[in-house]
Amino acid sequence: MFKGNLQLKLGNFALDSGEFQFESAGVTVLFGRSGSGKSTLLRALSGLDRGTRGTLFFGDECWQSGKTALPVEARDIGFVFQTAALLPGKTVQSNLNYATQRVPKNRAQGPSFEEITQRVGITHLLTRPVDNLSGGERQRVAIARALLTRPRVLMMDEPLSALDWRAKTELLALIESVIADYQIPTLYITHAPVEVERLANRVVFMAEGHITSIETLAEATTRIDSPLFTEEGPVSVLHGHLGRVDEDGLIAFESAQSGAFCFWLNTTEPTGTPLMKHKARLRVLARDVALARARIEGISMLNQIAATITRIEADPKTHRQAVFLTLSDGQALIAELSQRSVESLNLAPKQTVFALVKTAALLDH
Repeated sequence: MFKGNLQLKLGNFALDSGEFQFESAGVTVLFGRSGSGKSTLLRALSGLDRGTRGTLFFGDECWQSGKTALPVEARDIGFVFQTAALLPGKTVQSNLNYATQRVPKNRAQGPSFEEITQRVGITHLLTRPVDNLSGGERQRVAIARALLTRPRVLMMDEPLSALDWRAKTELLALIESVIADYQIPTLYITHAPVEVERLANRVVFMAEGHITSIETLAEATTRIDSPLFTEEGPVSVLHGHLGRVDEDGLIAFESAQSGAFCFWLNTTEPTGTPLMKHKARLRVLARDVALARARIEGISMLNQIAATITRIEADPKTHRQAVFLTLSDGQALIAELSQRSVESLNLAPKQTVFALVKTAALLDH
């Protein structure tokens, strides 16, 4: 649990968080526009800046009280920044050794050097000078270095923003799996909604140096005015697991609650790949969801999912109607329709409908 109220002035920018409290387990994303104070809040939370004032507790530990602060090195934090900040002129091995040599004896237990370097995919880079690495490789080294410090908390400040799309895709998958494998509480800064939807357990929304709200991912994606919604419109994030790739190259995404729902997805995995019970998230654009009052026969669309209408709201940006649905396991799905469609179908709360979603519209997360 993080709890506190922090102030920090950097140049002309002033952070005044206000009272906050949020669980530390899983991934907490700090989200807001550029200049909203995300990085400043992270510096205040980490103790990197001695100008921080206020109060901060991590669990039962007091990290900040007025001007008195627990030194950053005593907070056991692993850092990954936008730029990898590696020691120039040194090899990957030397950079990682620098981290391991500074781990206190009371934190010596944990995954081995070999396990972490293999897990992060850099064993073949150990003898290479860091100056000769690509951006994605440098960030992999930075992640390994952070893990080797045996941190109680990971703090990541836009670790993907300087990478090309391919490196971003690979690193996002790596970060997701590493956090899940090692179960390290993580604070993660981004202004990319897709990263929030992929990683977050909760979102700390920021604007003009203040925390405006703290919401679970489900809460953040079930309000029409969510800052996560961009020009793509409303988005739903569903949690479930993947099955085996069938002979048609499709894979089943199913609810953790047996029989609640099943979506069929396109995949690039080869037929027969065993992914049974592999946890995953699906990102579904509301504009890719149609509704029907009854199941439709004689149609190629495989995904016809029973749902109950919770509410219908007009999107103030587009004037289209956002129909909020509840699936049988309690998860939320949003469909974006025209006012004419809502009226012609005579849609209303508490009705049972069928959500029609094209296979190609679903992204495996």
